[in-house]
Amino acid sequence: MSDPAVVYDESRRWAYADYKNWELKPGERYELINGIAYAMSAPGTQHQLIAATLYGEFYAFLKGKPCKAIPAPFDVRLFYEEDRSDDTVVQPDLSVVCDPAKLGTEGCQGAPELVVEILSPSNSVLEMYRKRDLYFESGVREYWLIDPDRRIVAAYHVTKGKYLLQSFESADAIQSEVLPGLGITAGTLFA
Repeated sequence: MSDPAVVYDESRRWAYADYKNWELKPGERYELINGIAYAMSAPGTQHQLIAATLYGEFYAFLKGKPCKAIPAPFDVRLFYEEDRSDDTVVQPDLSVVCDPAKLGTEGCQGAPELVVEILSPSNSVLEMYRKRDLYFESGVREYWLIDPDRRIVAAYHVTKGKYLLQSFESADAIQSEVLPGLGITAGTLFA
């Protein structure tokens, strides 16, 4: 099948089965949100430095534990369907998966327990809030949104059937509801 950028049609809705058949050029990445294909540009240096630090912190904390931290690019099929008819595939900057049954050969089959996204010039706050709603709807129990420009981490966790927001600035230790004992000083991510 052709690549979606060439044959893109706004009325066309894609499924995971289509997504897996696209012939992409090296480095090209897409996400599907409710069947609509969104091209992803390569992240910048600051984004990648934060992502690397974040992954290092999670990896060290989770070593020897059942949960696994997996960095992008990694397909997360939030509303997994075995027949590949699901139409939402995202690639969060970091996914934490605690249920080994969700780790398939092609990525995560269902909602991770925790997802982290890092804002960069190629994505917008609006896009990240749209994804926040998807994460909540799919059952992601905790969502972190890192804003490097403002040096803030917004952490959402499910409480009483909705996401509750906690904001962390540079000196604050980010506490995870999903991973008790994990404490990352926000400033570490921005150093």
